[in-house]
Amino acid sequence: MNPLFAFDDATCRALAEAHGTPCFAYSASVARAGFQALRAALPARVRLAYAVKANPHPALLRCFAGLGASFDCASIGELARVEALGLPPGRTFFAGPGKREAELAKALEMGVRVQAEGWEDLARLDALAAGEVAVNLRVHPAFDLDEGNRIIGGTGPSAFGVDEEDVPALLARAASLRHVRIRGLHVFAASNQRDAAKLLAIHGAVLDLAKRLHEAHGLAFEQIDLGGGLGIAYAPDEAPLDLARFGHGLSDLLASHPWFAGELILEPGRFLAGPCGVYLARVVRIKESRGVRFAILEGGINHLIRPLLTGQAFPVTAVGKGGGDLPYTLAGPLCTSLDRLGDAVLPELAPGDLLALGRTGAYGLNEGMTHFLSHPVPAEVWVEA
Repeated sequence: MNPLFAFDDATCRALAEAHGTPCFAYSASVARAGFQALRAALPARVRLAYAVKANPHPALLRCFAGLGASFDCASIGELARVEALGLPPGRTFFAGPGKREAELAKALEMGVRVQAEGWEDLARLDALAAGEVAVNLRVHPAFDLDEGNRIIGGTGPSAFGVDEEDVPALLARAASLRHVRIRGLHVFAASNQRDAAKLLAIHGAVLDLAKRLHEAHGLAFEQIDLGGGLGIAYAPDEAPLDLARFGHGLSDLLASHPWFAGELILEPGRFLAGPCGVYLARVVRIKESRGVRFAILEGGINHLIRPLLTGQAFPVTAVGKGGGDLPYTLAGPLCTSLDRLGDAVLPELAPGDLLALGRTGAYGLNEGMTHFLSHPVPAEVWVEA
């Protein structure tokens, strides 16, 4: 079976017939195997907090919770989904640049560790809290080791966190807080990075930043949250992340920072959820226009907007038709020329043919423009086998 797809052709056909198309299907066995492989590669002092934004499907959350995951949330809706899991306090983190007072109150009620983005988070928590509250401070670093990544945004202006150069002034101001204590650091400095050496260089720079803050301001860090950024391959010629090298490298980084006795946090989302999903959609029509062959599908950016946002296309195969050598531009049914899912080389297609797009377990339906044109929302199918 092609490793870029969670299901083989026979299963894709059966799922399409049973649930209709378009639909998303998620494999529990692929999700479990990915989590277990990552967990086994990492030092014991690294905690995995699944980034719920990648895919908040309740069955996926239950799957990871059962494997011992913590969770990274970024809205009150995501907090509610994690609350339904019945986890004990301490296994949930709450990030996001625009936390409202009601959301912070909910986080306190749940015993969630807040990733404070700035003074407003700290002051609002201090006013709401009845006793001491430990938080992690998100810092927007002055270094950029994941250059060119449009999701992270480099060293320019950012809506996220406190600019590194402004941290001393914030800490001086935070000394007046009655209840809130900064006990951790949060830096999110990579996205979909498959190069273990680059990831380790980024994480090493974060640990160096933490050491500078510790020595200059006496901050006692219980946690250092390294954010997400663990990448997956979307094409056969892309090498996967070397988990063994990454895990050994994190062990070496911890050993090189004996001053830090706490735990590291990783927030993988795409890495854990992406490989477990496929999107199934049929061809509605074929059109040739001025030298370009279009395959117009039942769904497009209303279900999978990521190709438009990032330029990253999902791998695609024509179910039951094998390989091919015809170039197609995959278009959706929306009334906008932006509705494109990428280009693919496929066999000759006809209306009714079933296509499978792989690696769609992350940033799929929950990120799509589902309300635009009011197309029906596709089914999401959880497959235990």
